Amino acid sequence: MSKFVRALPLFTLINRPLSFCCSSHHLTFPKSKPEAVLHTALCNLCVSSATPNSSTESLISDHKKPQLSSNDSLRWVRRTAFCGELSEADVGNWVRLCGWVALHRDHGGLTFLNLRDHTGIVQATTLPDKYPDAHRLANEFRLEYVIAVEGVVRLRPGESVNKTMKTGMIEVAVEHVQLLNAVQSRLPFLVTTADDAKDSVKEEIRLRYRCLDLRRHQMNSNIILRHRVVKLIRRYLEDVHGFVEIETPILSRSTPEGARDYLVPSRVQPGTFYALPQSPQLFKQMLMVSGFDKYYQVARCFRDEDLRADRQPEFTQLDMELAFTPLEEMLKLNEDLIRKVFLEINGIDLPNPFPRLTYAEAMSRYGSDRPDLRFDLELKDVSDVFQDSTFKIFADTLASGGVVKALCVPSGAQTYSNTALKKGDIYNEAVKSGAKGLPFLKVSSDGILEGPPALVSSLSPATKDKLMSRCCMGSGDLILFAVGPYKSVNRTLDQLRVLVAHELGLVDHVCLVYNLLIHNMTHFPFHCCSVI
Repeated sequence: MSKFVRALPLFTLINRPLSFCCSSHHLTFPKSKPEAVLHTALCNLCVSSATPNSSTESLISDHKKPQLSSNDSLRWVRRTAFCGELSEADVGNWVRLCGWVALHRDHGGLTFLNLRDHTGIVQATTLPDKYPDAHRLANEFRLEYVIAVEGVVRLRPGESVNKTMKTGMIEVAVEHVQLLNAVQSRLPFLVTTADDAKDSVKEEIRLRYRCLDLRRHQMNSNIILRHRVVKLIRRYLEDVHGFVEIETPILSRSTPEGARDYLVPSRVQPGTFYALPQSPQLFKQMLMVSGFDKYYQVARCFRDEDLRADRQPEFTQLDMELAFTPLEEMLKLNEDLIRKVFLEINGIDLPNPFPRLTYAEAMSRYGSDRPDLRFDLELKDVSDVFQDSTFKIFADTLASGGVVKALCVPSGAQTYSNTALKKGDIYNEAVKSGAKGLPFLKVSSDGILEGPPALVSSLSPATKDKLMSRCCMGSGDLILFAVGPYKSVNRTLDQLRVLVAHELGLVDHVCLVYNLLIHNMTHFPFHCCSVI
């Protein structure tokens, strides 16, 4: 036994639950010095575990409240409530809260702490006259310290009510505090005010200190939102439509698809590699052939390709597979699912049925096979309007088989100066997309067209009327032209369309997933790959 005790680390015994502990006299050890120390520690732990009124239980009692201080040894602290869930109904209740110091204010005789956990923020107030130790320790706390506070919930004074906070009507009068973990170095950015800061924190800094970034309200809300969406999708597909969720392997052989695979070398088979799936297409086919009638998967996908705005090296997508299902039923299922998600998550009632576009319509009207439909800016083909134009750029383009398209920007004449259109951001965006220039026309308040003299002088009255009618132009509007090959023109105007829509505030805040779904359902009708 003596050798056994010497070989057993004290830390291991103290930090593991001992199921054999009942009372101190059940354990006996030789009383040499190391064993005596261990015997005392084990006995103390056993007595604590065996006592009915243990420290954990007494923390909840109104009669025996432990006094927490910075000198207490670190132990598991049991909270009795969450910060963001306290309300006026809790006034008069004694609570223990654990969380992070989101804000620290010292107003002379009083110290105010905003305590934050995953549910929200509540204000804690010290009482220097009644609880001087708690007041003294609270003054030493700094932002992002992890602390535990105990006190009574009370209403805030009338002048201190904060109607912008969920818990703005109440506060916790602190009786005891405990420091659980301190911040040892300077914070790279302030967590509480990061969402409202005028100069946003650089992404490199946010990713380097990811644990701090995820404490921000916006990031926390994003992750919770994603969880709610996936949970709703699972329940809807399983409970309403009888889908089965099936996981497919991550490590598999490469399949002939568009993007490059990430490869993982095999240790047990030298010289061979597994390929991480771009999407579980091979397994989806196997499951259908095997007779699984309806299955879905929230699948992890990997693609070793260049980054794009909507694609990362790894991402998650929803895969749905149905056997013996007509196209219209598949489309209806997808539409019903997205309508339910938007209605229950954000209270947005999407149209029924969804608008549908063919590929040709999307390219002709929006310049993209994946158009952003949150704003109503359409491309107009005006090649026939300028068929006999004397404007050299238009005439040469049409003679070589190209096209001339126009984008009418409402009230754009007042927003964009001639200088901006000739060498500003909007001109640079056009050049970046492949255009050699940016012809434009403005409609003045009296209906006169203004722009490059060569273009304006080439317009006959009939051409002018036809152009204004085709583009639905009005006073103060701006027309942007793109000339050249069909694909190049569409690409240029698609980029300008998105740019001006955001600059003019024409974009509403309906999630872009709606538009992505329309695209996916139009071009891939036999399964839905909605990026989550």
